[in-house]
Amino acid sequence: MATTPAPPTAPPKPTWEPRPEPPFPWLRPTIRIRLTLLYGGMFLIAGIMLLSIIYLLAAQALNTGAEPLFRIAGGTDIKVTSDNCPAVNTGLSLSAFNDAISNCIDHQRQAALDNLLSRSLLALLGLAIIAFAFGYAMAGRVLSPLGRITRTARAVAGSDLSRRIELDGPDDELKELADTFDDMLERLQRAFTAQQRFVGNASHELRTPLAINRTLLEVHLSDPGAPTELQQLGKTLLATNERSEQLVEGLLLLARSDNQIVERKPVDLAEVASQAVDQVHAEAEAKGVEIRGERAPAVVQGNGVLLERIALNLVQNAVRYNVPEEGWVEVTTRVEHGQALLVVSNTGPVVPAYEIDNLFEPFRRLRTERTGSDKGVGLGLSIARSVARAHGGHIVAQPREGGGLVMRVTLPI
Repeated sequence: MATTPAPPTAPPKPTWEPRPEPPFPWLRPTIRIRLTLLYGGMFLIAGIMLLSIIYLLAAQALNTGAEPLFRIAGGTDIKVTSDNCPAVNTGLSLSAFNDAISNCIDHQRQAALDNLLSRSLLALLGLAIIAFAFGYAMAGRVLSPLGRITRTARAVAGSDLSRRIELDGPDDELKELADTFDDMLERLQRAFTAQQRFVGNASHELRTPLAINRTLLEVHLSDPGAPTELQQLGKTLLATNERSEQLVEGLLLLARSDNQIVERKPVDLAEVASQAVDQVHAEAEAKGVEIRGERAPAVVQGNGVLLERIALNLVQNAVRYNVPEEGWVEVTTRVEHGQALLVVSNTGPVVPAYEIDNLFEPFRRLRTERTGSDKGVGLGLSIARSVARAHGGHIVAQPREGGGLVMRVTLPI
């Protein structure tokens, strides 16, 4: 008997509330309408001002051009004199007098037009300067929300997912963009928080059985009457258990370091680096690796435990991944350009430049997909990068000429 297909299920509801459509979309004060009104109004005002100035200048030019060129002096003999046309003051024939009068009228009209043109150009220049300044101010006011969005995006890029734009003002395209960006940040923060909570809870849950296994293995290995094969098997299992514990501790620290550091205290990178060198000193002596370098004071604001883990991971990697003979590790701290620097360089195998980014990925090593040796669990550089980012800094690796790496940690003071 054929089974009836199940009815299609409804699509899942979105995790965010969609924005309701306004009743009259064409009434929204959009950016396009606001810019049109602003610049249209600006050009209208500028045109009115220019027209008024030209009208006043033209009226002044007409007054200047309407001034009488000559006057008739009284007396027995009629005599024509002129201040603006000195040529008629001398005795002239009738035809020469008429030509002089015509030339003077043309000259005065041209002078009035030249005066009008020069003053109009000065008025146009002044209005252009005012229009550009007003347009620059208006553009800055209209585009200021974009600057706010950019600053928030830059802060979010620095791993601060708690920032929000919360743009106020008219319900235009920029506010819609800001609200959408805030919704996206809210979802991202929930996802990252859930991921970190899962890693932390899983790591805590795994620590207890691993600790029990270690205790049972240690008790078994302490029995002198146990067979040799079982002793060897116990040591192998104990080493595997220790590796698993390191992995769990690394995951837990990685989950912690991905969060923004809330409580900050003054920490000297020179002291942190010295403590890391002291912890690795025995291993370095066993491998014949010399640890050197000058460590100048470089005080930053942060978490001392996490910063010490950065230095410890870098120094341990520099010692473990070194040359078999005459190897060295140089650990230096200093303040440069207003920032604290921790630099760890070492001799070692040649590292191709295209492999540098892979070193910071969890569970990855040089030329290998996943960890497979006894040098660690593959989380050291991932933890160092996460801790540096949580403190507002960054870590950069560069291949060293002749082999090895130069690890540079930069932190704000």
